[in-house]
Amino acid sequence: MQPTLAYLETLARRAGEILREGYNKDHKVDYKGVIDLVTEVDHQSEAFLLGEVRRDFSSHHIFSEESGVIEGSNDHIWYIDPLDGTVNYAHHVPIFSVSIAYASHGTVSLGAVYDPLRGEMFLAERGKGAWLNGRPLRVSAVTELQKSLLVTGFPYDAWNTEQDNFANFVKFAKMTQGVRRLGSAALDLCYVAAGRFDGFWELALKPWDVAAGGLICEEAGGRVTNVRGEADYISPPQSVVAATPGIHARMLDVLHS
Repeated sequence: MQPTLAYLETLARRAGEILREGYNKDHKVDYKGVIDLVTEVDHQSEAFLLGEVRRDFSSHHIFSEESGVIEGSNDHIWYIDPLDGTVNYAHHVPIFSVSIAYASHGTVSLGAVYDPLRGEMFLAERGKGAWLNGRPLRVSAVTELQKSLLVTGFPYDAWNTEQDNFANFVKFAKMTQGVRRLGSAALDLCYVAAGRFDGFWELALKPWDVAAGGLICEEAGGRVTNVRGEADYISPPQSVVAATPGIHARMLDVLHS
């Protein structure tokens, strides 16, 4: 048995309610790394999501941010981020989301990203399109970097890795109308899908960060690859370049320059 897009939407909405209920409360913050945070609400949202998926699809394989890998059939894989944007959430910055994707036989086929504070539900089904609250999504028609607005993110170990992304940020900032950093890769991808941004890149991610948002962007007409221009942006070593087709190749050129 396989899930439906409506099933993912229901899960995302219910997990989003957990995030919304906890948002204005004081949080218990633990540290997975120097600046890699996790709150009690991450765990509450994840416990709900894993409980539902394991009850309804007990044989499926799951990748989830806090619990890691839950072994199951590789023909059916879930990618779950119960709270994408934890640093924002812990500081009461209202930019975060729930991200859920399902892959059948190695291909991501369903994706849901939910922003509970704005009530924005981004959905996609492989080959059928992408939607925001029921409205079809389409990437922008921008064809020049100079007329584009980009978004990016930085790794948690930016102070001690050569791939800190700062040089790329400077290059793109001088070639575009601006570069933003929101703090939720899932929303970054959805905002490209919605035409709010024209392109997104990041050099170090996890599959649950990009699986749902990547599908949503693809189904909205965006081109999504890793930084080598390859179609697989899920497998490690992970990176992503997602953009309207008019600037995707140019973004790759800049990243390789």
